[in-house]
Amino acid sequence: MTPTTASPPPAGRTAKGNNPGRSRGHNRRVLLELLRRHGPLGRKALADLAHISTQAVANIIDELMAEDLLVDMGRKRTSRGLPPIQYAINPDGAITIGFEIAVGSLTAVVLDLGGNQRAQEQIPLPDMRAGVVLDLLADMVARIDAAFKAQLMGIGVVMPGPFGIEGLSGVGPTTLPDWSGIDVAALLAERCGVPVSVDNDANAAAVGEMLFGQGRSVSDFCILYFGAGMGMGAIVADQPLKGAFGNAGEIGHIIVVPDGLPCQCGQSGCIERYVSLHALSEAMARDGVIPDAAALLRLHAARDPALMSWLDQAAPHLSWIIGLLENILDPRTVILGGKMPRPILEDLIARLAIPTSVANRRDRILPRVQCGHTGKESAALGAAALPFFNVITPQLDQTEG
Repeated sequence: MTPTTASPPPAGRTAKGNNPGRSRGHNRRVLLELLRRHGPLGRKALADLAHISTQAVANIIDELMAEDLLVDMGRKRTSRGLPPIQYAINPDGAITIGFEIAVGSLTAVVLDLGGNQRAQEQIPLPDMRAGVVLDLLADMVARIDAAFKAQLMGIGVVMPGPFGIEGLSGVGPTTLPDWSGIDVAALLAERCGVPVSVDNDANAAAVGEMLFGQGRSVSDFCILYFGAGMGMGAIVADQPLKGAFGNAGEIGHIIVVPDGLPCQCGQSGCIERYVSLHALSEAMARDGVIPDAAALLRLHAARDPALMSWLDQAAPHLSWIIGLLENILDPRTVILGGKMPRPILEDLIARLAIPTSVANRRDRILPRVQCGHTGKESAALGAAALPFFNVITPQLDQTEG
């Protein structure tokens, strides 16, 4: 695969550092985030932007250089005085691997420290048992790690939620069967020898859009993620909204039709029974055959009556959900993304009739709803970004920059 290169994200909210020694880890993340946002900078510029001492910056730069995470770009030419040495993130200094475990398929993405996608692979998963999939992940990690000289900083794994919930059935066509109680992070970290982060697919897709897609310059947004079911991820003040147990945004089981279609969770009338890839595939099944993404695209291009009918029926339910999210979270925009083919998402957006909400503002710049930029790889990209997000992105003491 041809690598894609990430451009520096727009400057916006910038974290500031702390001088006390106990905040050294935070200060490291601050400097790496500043370099990620602004590109090459000298020590004095970093100290001014981070609000920490030049000596503290010098010490951290020495550490990061020793770890091969930064590169010396030479002296910047100025009109007078000794030009400052510029430092930049070394894209070849580290990689991460992101895995999206979906119903029937596995997507793997490799990112370098500069946020550039170095590789991507998608394979079918005919056997979804946890032990089989974890063996496959460990084998792929070993193969990918051997193919890159850079250090493997960590692994991100995402899968459909919810996690650890009593009262919601964990079986059905939009979930992973027999994964309850499996500590994926601990088991994979033990086998691979690097940190492992685990999250649900919608949360990871929000991180992917924040770092690589439509959310690059947006501090508050929601993403509705179309996997087999439906989930919601949210970025609030540049941070992912996770909830107490990692299940924030599990909107697939909000009831939109009382006493409606039975759902795998044990309720009836849940939104994902009407608006999801599985719901669309179920509506389009002919002679028991469920169309794949390519077939759905062909049917949509032909304006297939059954597909058009599904869009007409799904749009009112989705409109209600979007209005609800706008009133609860007040996002700047709502992004649609995931496995649903983009032309179908665009057609769904065209049919929306969102009720009046706090999003009805004359001065708004962004559309209320738009398609995501990262496409069907958004969750896998977010998975690969999770280790970098934990290492690079400051979590504390944010201020406007």
